[in-house]
Amino acid sequence: MEKRAGIRDVARAAGVSISTVSRVFSHPEIVSETTRKRVLEIADKYDFKITRTGTMLKSGHTFRAALLMNESITSWFNTQVFAGLDSILHDKGYDISLFQHIDSAESRERFFTNLPVLRNVDMVFVASFAVEPEEAEQLRRTHVPIVGINVPQSTCFDATISIDDEGGMERATQHLIRLGHRHIVYTCSQPAPTIDSSIDARERGFIKACKNAEKSIPDLKWNVLRVPRGQQFADFALAAVLAEEEFPDAICCQMDMMALPLMMKLQHFGHQTPRDYSIIGFDDAPYADTFGLTTMHQDPYEMGAQAARFALQLINEEPIEDPFRTVEPSLILRSTDERQRLAKKQQ
Repeated sequence: MEKRAGIRDVARAAGVSISTVSRVFSHPEIVSETTRKRVLEIADKYDFKITRTGTMLKSGHTFRAALLMNESITSWFNTQVFAGLDSILHDKGYDISLFQHIDSAESRERFFTNLPVLRNVDMVFVASFAVEPEEAEQLRRTHVPIVGINVPQSTCFDATISIDDEGGMERATQHLIRLGHRHIVYTCSQPAPTIDSSIDARERGFIKACKNAEKSIPDLKWNVLRVPRGQQFADFALAAVLAEEEFPDAICCQMDMMALPLMMKLQHFGHQTPRDYSIIGFDDAPYADTFGLTTMHQDPYEMGAQAARFALQLINEEPIEDPFRTVEPSLILRSTDERQRLAKKQQ
């Protein structure tokens, strides 16, 4: 068997010190771009990857996992996914490296080019966005499991655990229509131009429900209100709703983090739920229960835990029953549609 190249071999071929090679893998930000590029090219050529201990060297594992996300770790969904992953991987000795804001062409190219060369993880998790075929091909050069968490499609992954975003929002919209609402709007962030995100499927579910309902309810009016992404999206959503020629009697929101501030902002303009309109969110995020928001429930903590189980099974070459799973979100009835539900019962 051919002996794997060591750190001394890479340093000698690159014309740098052993400590420089180590820094390229552990703290690449403090190494010049020219040196970093030369070391990574040599490492790739020699099929070299750095390990943390002698035990890990023998096992061939780094005991690191990579979590890719298109937003920040501070978002409710990503925080819960991380906690779920850690609940399984921590006791197995794994650290989780976070790669945030993989949402631009530049960040995607940088990540998907460098990770296969670094080869310093045993598993890769992708949360909430699709991986392009060429990116998946680059990831496969790491020869580690690639597991998707709530991704728009299962292709390019070894296993996935996702919720039915489109079907969930379709059921949420159908619920409002069955209650008798006839002027419904859907508020959502504009899709990112360089990324296919799972949350964008919710808009398709809203449109599907409305188009199907139009066949038997000719007076149904509906509209999709796309607003700019970013921290002020609730303010933009408020402006979009108030700009409607007639104030809607129901609002579907892409997520609870849009629905909750929108509820409070509309109250300042004299529109109170459930007196004047019904509103439904999606996620069952923190404070949804506190404010009585009717919403669609999902469990990202359990999705993270299941993704970790998938990755460990793949590493151990254990068979997986149903490796591409879809979980149906459930409707949680609270008070923001209560008035209409009570009126429906009295009919």
